Amino acid sequence: MIESVHIENFKGFESFTLDLNTDLNIIVGDNEAGKSTILEAISLALTKRIGGRPVEQELSPYLFNKKCADAYLRALKENRNPELPRILIELYLTELPSLESLRGSNNSRRSDSVGIRLEVVFDSDYKEEYQKLIEDASEKKVIPAEYYKVSWFSFANNAITSRSLPVNIFHIDATTIRLQSGADHYIQNIISDGLAPKEKVALAVAYRKLKEQFSAEPSIQGINGSFTKGSITEKSLTIAIDTSKRTNWETNLIPHLDELPFQLSGKGEQTALKIMLALERKADDSDVILIEEPENHLSFSSMSKLVSKISAKCAGKQIVITTHSAYVLNKLGIDKVLLLHAGKTTSLAKLPSGTYDYFKKLSGYDTLRLILAKRAILVEGPSDELVIQKAYRARHGKLPIEAGVDVINVRGLSFSRFLDIAKELAKEVAVVTDNDGDHQRKVADKYDAYSGVTTIRICASTDNSMKTLEPQIAGCNDLALLNGVFGTACADKAALVDYMIGNKTECALKIFESGEAVIFPAYIEDAVR
Repeated sequence: MIESVHIENFKGFESFTLDLNTDLNIIVGDNEAGKSTILEAISLALTKRIGGRPVEQELSPYLFNKKCADAYLRALKENRNPELPRILIELYLTELPSLESLRGSNNSRRSDSVGIRLEVVFDSDYKEEYQKLIEDASEKKVIPAEYYKVSWFSFANNAITSRSLPVNIFHIDATTIRLQSGADHYIQNIISDGLAPKEKVALAVAYRKLKEQFSAEPSIQGINGSFTKGSITEKSLTIAIDTSKRTNWETNLIPHLDELPFQLSGKGEQTALKIMLALERKADDSDVILIEEPENHLSFSSMSKLVSKISAKCAGKQIVITTHSAYVLNKLGIDKVLLLHAGKTTSLAKLPSGTYDYFKKLSGYDTLRLILAKRAILVEGPSDELVIQKAYRARHGKLPIEAGVDVINVRGLSFSRFLDIAKELAKEVAVVTDNDGDHQRKVADKYDAYSGVTTIRICASTDNSMKTLEPQIAGCNDLALLNGVFGTACADKAALVDYMIGNKTECALKIFESGEAVIFPAYIEDAVR
């Protein structure tokens, strides 16, 4: 339904365009990458609401992209009379007969397209007030959102209303759904829709009888008899349950899971039930379904069941899901993944065919680690990983992961596969590799395609006499020091290197655990700088 989303100056996005699949979209990115903002922008453009409230009531300077806002305020301070910034969200829709009324060129591309345009712009009616505001030196300067208006138009330049828009959206965020004991419209609707009229009457009668039995209880009769007539009122005072329709069975049902009240069940069960009840209520009537991180509080097995149910329930709909979960990624299809980092996005399906095929066969965990890390260091094996961890801690006083740097052991030396993703997303990545005795052919030529990418560094020794990590470490350090670290008594470095090569991981672990000031090769230091 939605082919493309274009965002300008909205929250974390200064200028951003995302092409969507017509069926399933899995948006993967680190915290603060903008995943939720994308869903919020789509929902805003289709409903003119944000957080469930009309956007006019939620306008504030903080909806504007910070870089854009800072540029405006800087120009204002310099008396350059800057133009007030705007927020723009455009949805380019599939060309369907039912959507033809939205066709036109009222969009930033100036193309003849079907779509919707929501714009938050300065209202010129407030020009005089705004001028006084910026001339007041005592006024703290922020974007004056109170002087803005919201325009909601089709690409045909016709005003839109929620009733006239032929696209229905449903936005699910389990953290904001509240299933309260007593009155819950999800439970009410499901039971109400599932009961025949006679069953509803029977339930109402049974509920009324239950309330009437309350007054017949001996203990309640004793309490009612204790009220002294005339002390409060001349009439008889008793207590009883309200039997009017305002306290009928629909408003007093409490959801239970295996006889346990819903609010006392596990967080994972609550998350799954909230999502499925929400879908049960709205999925059939929705064209576009947005789901925020469905994996919260769920184990892999529970996630599997929920994802399968979501897929079945939303068949034929356009779904946009945000996630951190490798399981969601693998379960729903890696070809549907949209990778998001630093305002850049790509699809694995758009990567070179060999890279795409590689990741289709690979568990999504390492893929996600690369995407979610602030920075990544790719290594060839567990021994390299341990040495890098120690070198990083020696230089920075903390482990890499504590600084958001993920050291990833790339199986099968498939560095180029990960570098294709890093190149697309401008992800900062260092590769630590052996020269295998031929730096030119094994390193320089092999990674030449990435030599001009500023965010990618290939770290390897140019000394062909030292083919691997072990002779490199031996060459940097005193023989006695390394014998002490490894608990060996090697007579010379040649014997020590042989020992290290024969016990790679064990020696790397001892270096990691050692309190000695081990010196690391220059290319290792380059990787951890």
